[in-house]
Amino acid sequence: MRILLIEDSARLRELLCEAIRDEGWRIDAFETAQEGRIALREGSYDLLLLDLGLPDEDGIDFLKSLRDAGAQTPVLVLTARGAIDERIAGLDAGADDYLAKPFHNGELTARIRALIRRSPVTSMPILEFAALKLDVASRQVTCAGYDVALAPSEKGLLELLMRNGGKVVAKTKIEHAFSEFGDERSSNAVELAVSRLRKKLEGHKTRLSIETIRGVGYMMREVHD
Repeated sequence: MRILLIEDSARLRELLCEAIRDEGWRIDAFETAQEGRIALREGSYDLLLLDLGLPDEDGIDFLKSLRDAGAQTPVLVLTARGAIDERIAGLDAGADDYLAKPFHNGELTARIRALIRRSPVTSMPILEFAALKLDVASRQVTCAGYDVALAPSEKGLLELLMRNGGKVVAKTKIEHAFSEFGDERSSNAVELAVSRLRKKLEGHKTRLSIETIRGVGYMMREVHD
């Protein structure tokens, strides 16, 4: 999952990026509405975290312009504006949820999971392939009812492969999915990530394999006895 954050506070951007990456999600973070527009034109996002007090444009106006242009991306507004009429204005402008500053990171990530569950982008809340299950919202991975311990980035890679189970996933697609704006992931990094995931799944009776399609990418395939 890729998230776009538009927030003018450098310190808060840093803290939010850390909290979101800890969940295994990718995030691109910017200070201004103009930078956010460029990112939205050049990439695809599952969720927008939007501060209303931006230096170059009021966040409400920015949100209205997105919705007027037909953008369907779920939007969670983050703002110090606590007055009820301003909350109503944000929701009326097209926000899907509202979180007043200061807030706890746990509440933020819980609200993100709730929005993603309602989003058509993640219409399969529990992915299943062979004996493996992945709860998209909680990020829990199980095999035959037992937890499979994976790092957040490994869960992200697993989700991508499971969503494309039985199909070849191009290495370039994986590189893009696990990069952030202006910071592309290298081919070697993808190979190492796949290797680590394979090792983590060893020892579990997953009934699947992650095959290397030389020169193209990877495919998750069900293995039959």
